[in-house]
Amino acid sequence: MRIDVKKTYKLFIGGEFPRSESGRSYEVYDAKGNFLANPALASRKDLRDAVVSSRGAAEKWEKTSAFNRSQILYRVAEVMQGRAEQFVSEIIAQEGLTKSQAKKQVEKAIDLWVWYSGWCDKIATIYGATNPVSGSFYNFTIPEPLGVVGVFAGGKDSLLDLVHGIAPVLAGGNVAITLANQNFPLSAITLSEVFATSDLPAGVVNVLTGKHSELASWVASHMDIDGIDGSGLDSQVYESVRLAGTDNLKRIKKFSSTQSPERILAFMESKTVWHPIGI
Repeated sequence: MRIDVKKTYKLFIGGEFPRSESGRSYEVYDAKGNFLANPALASRKDLRDAVVSSRGAAEKWEKTSAFNRSQILYRVAEVMQGRAEQFVSEIIAQEGLTKSQAKKQVEKAIDLWVWYSGWCDKIATIYGATNPVSGSFYNFTIPEPLGVVGVFAGGKDSLLDLVHGIAPVLAGGNVAITLANQNFPLSAITLSEVFATSDLPAGVVNVLTGKHSELASWVASHMDIDGIDGSGLDSQVYESVRLAGTDNLKRIKKFSSTQSPERILAFMESKTVWHPIGI
């Protein structure tokens, strides 16, 4: 009789899959209350490692051409398509959905990557501007990446909410530290494996599993994190994050699960350039 090989769920930092430095893990149960997995319980040191990895990758990802970023995000969709059945089975186990419902969520998540990949090389054109001025010069405004963004994944749709958080951050040229939903971490780790086998450079996305209530204060107070998507936080924790994030003027946002270029622009800065006109 063959024994099933159980999957070990680890963190995803710097393109690698380490266990938590603390050695901690926690139990996750399926929709029927049965034991499902032991994902890693990320520590403060794990978060610091993720920030170092993200900051190291930020400049390279920002300087990657918008067209190339578009190709890479599309490649993520391609790899996800090849592992669709695995995502479906994990969503069924975590959320207790039917196979058709889980399949629909996976298809929407894949399509969302494609949708945001199309925005990579269009966001500057559509939301940039040439400004009317008086004088022998002209100026123009373009959106630029904010930097390192912490993303707290929601728990309504375990995979789709992840993509809603990560894809627009990457499309805008930012890098992401993703805090997986505590109750639905399996999709996050499998998505990490997609990142690792696609063309996404190491460190552009780091994924931590654990408790939002424990990690949130550390993310908010970290001086090298520039923005936070708090969509997956409950209202009480979100308010505490907003207060703690004021020390370094973090940009902190919360969104509903909708696709929109506004989610890209939420973590971008407007840069205005003045240029003389030669005579």
